[in-house]
Amino acid sequence: MNQTKYIFVTGGVTSSLGKGIIAASLAKLLQARGYRTTIQKFDPYLNVDPGTLNPYEHGECYVTDDGAETDLDLGHYERFLNVPTSQANNVTTGRIYLSVIEKERRGEFLGKTVQVVPHITNEIKDRMQLLGNSGDFDIVITEIGGTVGDIESLPYIESVRQLVWDMGENNAIVIHLTLVPYLAAAGELKTKPTQHSVKTLMESGIKADILVCRTEHEISDEIRNKLALFCNVKREAVIQSIDASTIYEVPNLMLEEGLDVVALKKLDLPKKAAPDLKNWNTFLRRLKNPKHTINIGLIGKYVEMQDCYKSILEAFIHAGAANETKVNVVSVHSEHIDETNIAEKLAGLDGILVAPGFGERGIEGKIEAVRYARENKVPFFGICLGMQMAVIEYSRNILGLADANSTEMNDKTAHPVVNLMEEQKTITDKGGTMRLGAWKCDLKKDSLAYQIYGKETISERHRHRYEYNSNYVAQLQNAGLIASGVNPDTGLVEIIEIENHPFFIGVQYHPEYKSTVATPHPIFVNFVAAAVKAKKK
Repeated sequence: MNQTKYIFVTGGVTSSLGKGIIAASLAKLLQARGYRTTIQKFDPYLNVDPGTLNPYEHGECYVTDDGAETDLDLGHYERFLNVPTSQANNVTTGRIYLSVIEKERRGEFLGKTVQVVPHITNEIKDRMQLLGNSGDFDIVITEIGGTVGDIESLPYIESVRQLVWDMGENNAIVIHLTLVPYLAAAGELKTKPTQHSVKTLMESGIKADILVCRTEHEISDEIRNKLALFCNVKREAVIQSIDASTIYEVPNLMLEEGLDVVALKKLDLPKKAAPDLKNWNTFLRRLKNPKHTINIGLIGKYVEMQDCYKSILEAFIHAGAANETKVNVVSVHSEHIDETNIAEKLAGLDGILVAPGFGERGIEGKIEAVRYARENKVPFFGICLGMQMAVIEYSRNILGLADANSTEMNDKTAHPVVNLMEEQKTITDKGGTMRLGAWKCDLKKDSLAYQIYGKETISERHRHRYEYNSNYVAQLQNAGLIASGVNPDTGLVEIIEIENHPFFIGVQYHPEYKSTVATPHPIFVNFVAAAVKAKKK
């Protein structure tokens, strides 16, 4: 195959319809047919990246191997395809405008008046083709964030219109995801919102090639025919996307609807072999037919919005299926925990995960949760800030350093067992300046970490500014807090654990980012297994 083909996914009527899941499901089907497929996300907000966004605003910030802070949809892309993404897979309006303005400052436009068309649209088009031009992919799926008709999305829609025109017939198509709502009072599905959404798209010069209709009820043949006629698409290109019990069912639902076949036909590509979803369906079968059930407490301060911990929740789904176990994640707000109520708050839990985060809010509750897990032999897993809380808890309650703290919370503490990394002390800009991306870690043999990974050197993704203070490592190690993983270049501790405990591990990195359907993360798998074992006792 010589020329890369492009599929653009737009959305209408309302946000949160699941463009990312549809894009990932289609990519999974195309990949399963033998096509080298990738997905990219273009977000219409002016932040340069999601790194400075409050999790309540935008959900979690996902991090790639190359250190890009990206939209959480990239996590879905990796979890479905089992292929790493990169900075090129996520672009924001802020990054587009920043690039164009920097070019203008360097004089690259030779005195021309810089405008949205053609300068911004040309920059968007170049970014949209970056992965396709690499030669690594047969098909590039591009998800356009936001909803058709939004002011901020207009440059992207215009760029798509131009690219479809530039590339010619059968080389680029547009999938429009829309809503077909059910009106209970009328007792019927309504097509008018979809018609108006497609009309808005056509006003921008784009004709939808495929309609994917989100719905809570089955769409009848009559409604499909009506949508085809009034939205100017082929009858076979009206695809139903009905609510599913899990997002991992969606590829099979799209296969039944023939989304991949229609897309390949419009791109003038052969169907090749039927999609090989054997491993995917094995995972689904194990997910839907668990032999055990456990309750894992997720101790965090963003628990009101589940998307804040999206990758952690998905990693538990993967690890649960690997253990044939249903994992009920019980969200516990760390601000509401103290020594007087902790036994009540954490009663009935088979494992405790202390989640990542930033800032001092809810910190003492997290420290109390670590103490409870350590003293009561409850399987414990701390991620990033969760590991740091374990270091503080051990320092206070085992070493007797009552003032032990992180300088993030108290820069006057007499015992800064967690401290700002040296290279971070001169940084003033917040965006994209943390320790980010993949870093190596050497594991100590005969440790829990080595037993979990089964190898001496690993690579995991990071997103943090503060580290376990090396000045306290020897003292804490002598007291039983084992530093079982160390970065070979910096000497900084990456993993801590304690002996004589069913399962107690804290990691400075974010293992949840690398968990996929095909390769569940081994720490999550072993943590779930430990919780199952603890429950049986």
